[in-house]
Amino acid sequence: MLDTNAINAALTGTIFAGKLHHLRTTGSTNIDAVAAGRAGAPHGSVWIADEQTAGRGRSDHEWLSTAGEGLYVSVLLRLGIPPARLLLLPLASGLAAAQSVRTAAGLEADLRWPNDLLIGPRKIAGILAEAASGFAVVGIGINVHQQSFPDGLATPATSLDLETGKRISRQAVLVELLKALAREAEALANLALAIEIPDRVARMSTWITGRNVEVHGPQACTGTTAGLDEHGFLRVETAKGIFTVQTGGIRAASPDSSTME
Repeated sequence: MLDTNAINAALTGTIFAGKLHHLRTTGSTNIDAVAAGRAGAPHGSVWIADEQTAGRGRSDHEWLSTAGEGLYVSVLLRLGIPPARLLLLPLASGLAAAQSVRTAAGLEADLRWPNDLLIGPRKIAGILAEAASGFAVVGIGINVHQQSFPDGLATPATSLDLETGKRISRQAVLVELLKALAREAEALANLALAIEIPDRVARMSTWITGRNVEVHGPQACTGTTAGLDEHGFLRVETAKGIFTVQTGGIRAASPDSSTME
């Protein structure tokens, strides 16, 4: 169970204090946040659900949201920053999620561009950022208590409990996540700090440079990752030269595929 009074107290001084909406069950916290944003909900509003019946990730992939097992949270941000800088929001959110996992569970997560957190080869969290007129919504799902996962997942999954061998507090992860998101929101509002985000991601991710990958989505290609540009887009070296991937996802290249297509 989440203690919203204690959470709000822990968030004193942040943009999220006093703006937490705790739901036992909902279809999708991102859908709730977008609807509330269109109705005028303030900057820093938060939706946290114990269960989602229609949780989703990037490209409308289903996000398994079993009751009480994971952290399913969406935040609404009215940052008032240029659109070009807003492109960094998914990466900044990934940094925040990694910080929360480190602080609350003592685990070092790897960020697979653009929005997956991995522990080794297994996925522990996902991020879905959506922009609307005048605001953005960031949804983050973190596996906390799960002990098993469905077969056939594109990336094998894990949870904080499985990785640590102990029960990790969902509330502690939530508090650390929102504190870290508040810091990253401040960084995005400050140009000098915002431009450091791609380098910060590159330092904590094994996927940004020198990794043979397959890019999935509308900009499909195969090659070797060659860093991020100033917008946080992934550069991939292919046989035809450097290709800048603006949208899509990446996986490790299969052994039988050419890495320079």
